[in-house]
Amino acid sequence: MSELTHLNEKGEAHMVDVGQKSESEREARAEAIVRMLPETLNMIIEGKHKKGDVFAVVRIAGIQAAKKCWDLIPLCHPLMLTSIKLNIVPNEAQSTVRIETVCRVGGKTGVEMEALTAASVAALTLYDMCKAVDKGMVIEQVRLLEKQGGKSGHWVAEG
Repeated sequence: MSELTHLNEKGEAHMVDVGQKSESEREARAEAIVRMLPETLNMIIEGKHKKGDVFAVVRIAGIQAAKKCWDLIPLCHPLMLTSIKLNIVPNEAQSTVRIETVCRVGGKTGVEMEALTAASVAALTLYDMCKAVDKGMVIEQVRLLEKQGGKSGHWVAEG
């Protein structure tokens, strides 16, 4: 495991200086899974939710969250993201919605936190949109799936 870079020699938190790092194309993919009642998922898929197009709002929330990541996560660098994509896939057999995010940047630091923040806030927005009809929804996992670029290279999650 590598040394924690957000702590100085005294153990104090600080923002990492990336000024001397080389710029590279970077990409990160993350996901969140939301489990719900079959009736709730059917309502969303059939477009019968009183609040409107749930997936459209979820997509916008995820994009907005990735753009605001630096403002939400302490010590996170503001990035000029070049792409933010959300793929929202309902699975009727499992009564889940899988939210996959992909963030890209040409820069000096990675976009893992942006992808994870997008997936997290998108899942929370899905919960918020549907909590009146299904308070028992569960955000089962939020995880990094893959990252590319930078000094550490390419990494892919197991499974």
